[in-house]
Amino acid sequence: MDNFTIGWREWLALPGLPIPAIKAKIDTGARTSALHAFSVEPYESNSLQMVRFGVHPLQRRLDLEIFCEAPVKDFREVSDSGGHREMRYVIETEILMGQLSRRIEITLTNRDNMKFRMLLGRTALAGLLVAPDRSYLLGRKKHKY
Repeated sequence: MDNFTIGWREWLALPGLPIPAIKAKIDTGARTSALHAFSVEPYESNSLQMVRFGVHPLQRRLDLEIFCEAPVKDFREVSDSGGHREMRYVIETEILMGQLSRRIEITLTNRDNMKFRMLLGRTALAGLLVAPDRSYLLGRKKHKY
């Protein structure tokens, strides 16, 4: 879908992980999307490089944990907004925002000290318009946390 307008923050789902709802900051300054992850553990399954990790999908809720597994797409150096570099696992998964669905690359990093558990970077935003003064234009995800 082209010319779909989203706000500076949106609720989305990551059904392949499975995360039914997570609030994401739309960050056109970030190249790559990032997801809060803890206990990140690489392993091999049937000759496929995999990663297992936990996610706290809601802000200020460390008691809520979802454990996920995904194939590793890459392991690369990423710079954060403060210029700090770190090696991160990269996975590819589907995101759902309202009626919009697409597969995107996501890096895994600890975002415990950040306000948003997920950043949606500009490579995931191709064809979308961002309204910087609006929020949740695609609605709020219903979740049963």
